[in-house]
Amino acid sequence: MAENKTINDLMGITMDKVKGMVDANSIIGTPITTPDGTTIIPVSKVSYGFASGGSDLPKAQPRDAFAGGGGAGITMEPVAFLVVKDGSVRVMQINAHPNTVDKLVDSAPDVIDKIGGMIADGKAKKENKEPSAK
Repeated sequence: MAENKTINDLMGITMDKVKGMVDANSIIGTPITTPDGTTIIPVSKVSYGFASGGSDLPKAQPRDAFAGGGGAGITMEPVAFLVVKDGSVRVMQINAHPNTVDKLVDSAPDVIDKIGGMIADGKAKKENKEPSAK
């Protein structure tokens, strides 16, 4: 089967249009800085698909006998915001019911801070106790 330049051109144009619609700024948005110094960065999920097809139709002159088409679809869904304030970063999810892994990742910094605080409190109490004399 001979390669059809027309279908390759059609697919190339479709892909160029998809690339033009989706870039890195579509996924990680432009940072927004609030008056109090907080930086908010939107994060989105982007899904896209495309299809192209064509066929040579029976005619006396094959160059005029091509029929084809192409199409693409894109879905952009905001999923979270990165909030940067006072040197710390928090992920604020938009989904009201995140899955278990998302909950663990989101709560990990708080758990580590609490454990670190408990260890520091335990060491401070141990150092402040005086040994009993017998």
